[in-house]
Amino acid sequence: MKYRKKPVVIEATQWFENGDHPEDYSQDMQGLENGELRTFTGAERQAKKWEGAVVRYYRRPDIPGGSFCDQCGKRHHVHGWIDTLEEGHRVCPGDWIITGVKGERYPCKPDIFAATYEKVED
Repeated sequence: MKYRKKPVVIEATQWFENGDHPEDYSQDMQGLENGELRTFTGAERQAKKWEGAVVRYYRRPDIPGGSFCDQCGKRHHVHGWIDTLEEGHRVCPGDWIITGVKGERYPCKPDIFAATYEKVED
């Protein structure tokens, strides 16, 4: 049997580095400063280059940050990490971050994105 993907409009943003996603610093967040819990604005977090809220810093204790990615060839320390329904995925510079029909987010390689999606005029 063959199936066709239903036409669904999605939101997507291409990611290249920490802070690229438009929602990374859109909300205030609590954190510790000098041992005290306080609220940091998105602008404060962005100015301090803290990790984004959507695409976080790449964290894999079993993979050194200085090692090279087998998907894009760049060092892992320039990658991001996104929490997904399947626990999480690495985000390579240039990947698209797609927001799905239920608000879930996941990365998509540029060539797959280009083959699957076309821009919709507002």
